[in-house]
Amino acid sequence: MSYIVESGASSSRRARRRRALITLSLVVLMLFFAFWYAYSYIQAPVDPSAAAAAPTCTPAATSAAPRPRDTTVNVYNATNRTGLAARTAAEVRKRGFRVATVSNDPLLRTIAGPAEVRYGRSGAAKAKLVLALVKGAKAAPDARSDSSVDLVLGESFTALARPRASVPAKPTVKPTVQPTAKATSKAPAPRATTPAC
Repeated sequence: MSYIVESGASSSRRARRRRALITLSLVVLMLFFAFWYAYSYIQAPVDPSAAAAAPTCTPAATSAAPRPRDTTVNVYNATNRTGLAARTAAEVRKRGFRVATVSNDPLLRTIAGPAEVRYGRSGAAKAKLVLALVKGAKAAPDARSDSSVDLVLGESFTALARPRASVPAKPTVKPTVQPTAKATSKAPAPRATTPAC
């Protein structure tokens, strides 16, 4: 009987090896197809018909120059003069800026010049407006994420710069139309159209 037991044990070993080999082969085959699919997905060429279906033009964002009323200014006093930030903030408001905070300099820096203008990347254009408020002010970009601008008054600050004289608007000449003949028919009213790109 020992021969039958050995024969049965060896056949079960062969069956286990065969199952393991088949399972391993299937796993390797599945991994191959998974990597092949991922590679073909990454390397897929752009379909030209899909690009044609996309809109051909995008509306351009109007980036007008910033206006004082759209600029939020924090006025800080970096000197020992009491009330300097409050008086200056009142003048800044008169010039059309929005004043948010009026206080002593939170960074406690000593500013030898007339002023320092601190701003983040999104407030760079607005900072130019604030820099024009104080003659000799220095720009100091920082890492803030909003578009607010800090006007920090320094030791040599005396007053805000005089406002620029506004350029008088050119007079517009309206053309006058004198009828020469009596119109017998009305011209069709213009149709509303969508703006061209």
